[in-house]
Amino acid sequence: MEQRPIIAFDFASKQEIETFLTHFPLEEKLFIKIGMELFYQEGPAIVNFLRAQGHDIFLDLKLHDIPNTVQKAMRGIAKMGVKITNVHAAGGVEMMSAAKQGLIEGTSEGQSIPELIAVTQLTSTSEEQMHEDQLINVSLQESVLHYAKCAKKAGLDGVVCSAHEVEKIHEATSQDFICLTPGIRPKGASVGDQKRVMTPDKARAIGSNYIVVGRPITQAKDPYQSYLKIKQEWNGEV
Repeated sequence: MEQRPIIAFDFASKQEIETFLTHFPLEEKLFIKIGMELFYQEGPAIVNFLRAQGHDIFLDLKLHDIPNTVQKAMRGIAKMGVKITNVHAAGGVEMMSAAKQGLIEGTSEGQSIPELIAVTQLTSTSEEQMHEDQLINVSLQESVLHYAKCAKKAGLDGVVCSAHEVEKIHEATSQDFICLTPGIRPKGASVGDQKRVMTPDKARAIGSNYIVVGRPITQAKDPYQSYLKIKQEWNGEV
């Protein structure tokens, strides 16, 4: 089955989305990441709007709060019918378990429970920043692997991680543990504020299950052609 790169809709409004989607054929069903910027401007209505057009949604809100609050929030997220959502692994095993339980409780009978993944370390975080800002003294890779094992223990489906960490995470958890990797850039593209990046073909080769691509598609002169090129590379067709 052909895999689709997840497009990061880092837009500020529904109007920007509607303009962007004019570049794509109506029959092209996308996998879209809705993050905090967009969700906090437009709310659940933007999820409903995109799902009504047949697109799948990764709701990237990175919940991190006390277990009871996260559990209740996840009940509401489940009702939106998203495919994937996430939490911060730093919230701990109890919080992550509560998040999973909330999704189960909020999913209507006959519907699929959204996949739940945990953020380990942001791909914008360097090892030096992790040491200085978070006072975590192990290596970046050790921190990521620890968080991944905690997510697995909590019953989550996988993690958000750098593609550079995928192989080690699969070794530390299981081969079917999801690794969703942002920071994907096609060859020759600017890395922007990401510090740990990888090309789609290399991410595929090392076992990433999902990739997230933003600006190389959303800011391209021809977003659709850029999308198709990245999708082909992701599927090993070029």
